[in-house]
This record gives sequence, C-alpha cells and structure tokens, in this order.
Amino acid sequence: MTEEMKKKLLYSAKPSYETADRADIYDFCEGYKCFMDAAKTEREAVAFAKTVAEAKGFALFDRKKTYKAGDKVYYVNRDKSIVLAVIGSEAIEKGANIIVAHVDSPRLDIKQRPLYEDGGLAYFKTHYYGGVKKYQWTAMPLALHGTVIKSDGTKINIALGDDRDEGAFYISDLMPHIAKDQIDKPLGTAITGEGLNVIVGSIPCDEENNPIKLAVLADLYEKYGITEKDLITAELCAVPADKARDIGLDKSMIAAYGHDDRICAYPSMCALFEETVPKRTCVCIFADKEEVGSYGVTGMSSAAYKNFLTDLCAMDNANFNAFCENSICISADVGGAYDSCYGDAYDAKNSAYINKGVVITKYAGSRGKSGTSDATAELLARVTGALDKDGVAWQTGEYGKVDQGGAGTVSTEVALLNIDVIDVGVPLLSMHSPFELASKADIYAMYKAAKSFFAL
Repeated sequence: MTEEMKKKLLYSAKPSYETADRADIYDFCEGYKCFMDAAKTEREAVAFAKTVAEAKGFALFDRKKTYKAGDKVYYVNRDKSIVLAVIGSEAIEKGANIIVAHVDSPRLDIKQRPLYEDGGLAYFKTHYYGGVKKYQWTAMPLALHGTVIKSDGTKINIALGDDRDEGAFYISDLMPHIAKDQIDKPLGTAITGEGLNVIVGSIPCDEENNPIKLAVLADLYEKYGITEKDLITAELCAVPADKARDIGLDKSMIAAYGHDDRICAYPSMCALFEETVPKRTCVCIFADKEEVGSYGVTGMSSAAYKNFLTDLCAMDNANFNAFCENSICISADVGGAYDSCYGDAYDAKNSAYINKGVVITKYAGSRGKSGTSDATAELLARVTGALDKDGVAWQTGEYGKVDQGGAGTVSTEVALLNIDVIDVGVPLLSMHSPFELASKADIYAMYKAAKSFFAL
C-alpha cells in the first residue's frame, strides 16, 4: 500500500501546540490566568465578564428595544450567570450559534450557622458543593469568598485569604503517627463531610464563654461590619487560596482551581468579543449550578435562558420554535484527559489526551449512556468539519471505561429546548481537585474552536 493511500485511510491530527504560534498561546493564557485569579466563584466570574463586556461595547439587554445586526447586549441573572449576545445579519428565526459554559466549581460552602469553638480553636462548619474527593481539601491554605446581605439590605462582597499579607484558612488532618484507624478506612470515608471544618482563629477575647468565637466575630465586624446573624443570609465558600500557576520546565501547562469549567468560559467569551457583524446571532452563556445538577433559578434548567432567547425572537417577530430548531449549541465543558498513572480506569483508545486539542464528547452519562443527550452525527460532522477547515486541533474522548463511572453536562438542559447540542471542551488532569491541570495549547485551541463555531 502506498504512503498516499495510508495517509488517506488513517486518521491523525497534529498536537495542539503545532497548530498555533507558541507566543500567541502563552500570551492568551496570561489573560486566562488573570481571569482565574479574579473569578474563584460564579459571582466573580459574572462580574468580570460584565466589566469586560461593557468595555467592549456591550449594553444591558432591554426587551422593549429592537436591535440590529452588530448590536451587542448582555443579560445578568441574579449576579450568578450572564448571557452575552451579538446580533447577526440573518433573521433570528434562522437560529443562533450558542456556547454554554458553567462558571461554578466544586468547593466548600459555609453552613448558615457555621461558627463554633472547640479545643482552643474557632471553626466554620462547611457543606461540600459538587463532586469532591474530601481528603484533597485538608492541610492546605484556603480563602473565604462570597457575598453577605445585611439586614438593612447592604451587600458586602468578601474575598479574604488570597493575598500573602492576609490570614488564610485551613482544615486540619490527623498526623500519620496515630492515624492507623483512619488509614485503614476506604479512601472515600477516611475524611467525612462533617469533618471538613475550617479553622478561622485561635486567640480568645476577654469573655468567659466562647471567647475565641467572639473574637472572630469581633474581627469580622471590624473588617466588614457583619454579625453572626448576617452569616445566616450569606453565600460564603472556602476555595483554594493559591493563584493559577505555570507547570513544567517549559511552562506549557497551568494548574489552577476551577478550570472546570471556567477554562471553557473564558476562551468562549474572548471569541465572542471578536465578533462584529456575524451572519448568525452568536450567544455565550455563563451558567451556574452545573456541578449540582443545573437546578435553581441560575442553573440551565431555569426558564431565565429560554426567556432571554424568547425575547430575542419577539423583537424580530420570529417564531421561537423555528428559532430553536435552527439553532446549534456547544456545551462547552471539560473532558477527562488520559492519566497513565491511573491507566486502569481508562479506555486508552477512546480517551482524550493533554496537548491534542479540544475534546469533542458525542455522549456523556454513565454506564449505559444514562443521562446523556448524545449528539447527532450531523452536528458532529458539521462541527468537526469547521474545525478542520480552520486548522483547530481536536480529538474525541470518553470519561473512562464504560462501567467505571461517568459524568453529565448542561447539554441535556439545552436539548430540552430542541436545540442541537454537542459537548466540546478542554481535557483536564486531576478534574475536581483543588488544583486541576490543563495544557496551554489546549486552552488556546478552545478559543480557536469557539471562533470557528461562531462563524458557522
């Protein structure tokens, strides 16, 4: 068989770092790291996106207005999700190109009645959010992020513990010298959810009862003017205190908290910002609550997103059902990268790999594809054809062996609107850990993939 025929028959793709200039990749990722350091919660990610969008000429969406091609609008849902749109030259009834990424990440939420003292220390009790390995959250510096609404309606945003000159927070672990019983337990039960208590102080005030607790409350009141009652109505969480870091002698990778899924949100947003007068209306959604099932008023199961799209159709007297039928969507969510250290969990022939581009996941779910939307062959061919045309590195991959477990994305919620949807994202190592790992070249490939999709 000739080399030409073998090349025609076999499929091979260039590594993602060979499909773009190395300087462009690294420069883009400097902006991404700034975003990651500034956006450790969904509220912070939305605030970042809103600020940049306004600087790029986006205006708050007004359903009473009629917009023309090239107009740029945004809609914020309760400060925890945002929709960005650039109006296209085609009639809206012909559909839109939509990218949805979620900006919530696994974390430790602070309980409503969190503060107590015991054994000479003051603690915050937590309730973990999303799928975490609980043992990974001990013995590391943590930061406190969130929002407090005082009884008079005042909103106070808190971000404490990230800077070196601030006190961070900490969850203790048992020393190995006396940890026989703990070590003998299965990995999943050695650290319990109720055991993830965050140390917040140790020096008492001059009161007889609860002197350390009162001292912590005094510090909070001095710094933010909040009381124990204010903690009841607060949204606070503990997140890793460290910043995004370059990894490797070649600085080719980034370790950071919250790659899942802000690693897909940022490149998609950047790609949208470059649209001027697209042929089809282009939409980018930062959604909340994906890590806990996309429920709630800010999750993708909320009517908020359908309502926004309905309003877009109404301004053009377009049929909403036809709009949905003609729209296409990328559920921009991360994929699991093959990890040779734990190779038994993967099907190596059907896994994504670091430095091989974005991973296109036709179906997610678990075991017998339970809980998947399973993209159509037509959409898969359309998207991959566009990526090939534009020289974007891509690959396919599953999360692991068929009966090993599985995962879900917002594609199921998008599909409920009768919008064709497929999962495309950046492959990660150590997904859902406090510090996930990704390739810079793959992050840049996500940006190029979003640009290619918006141009379809």
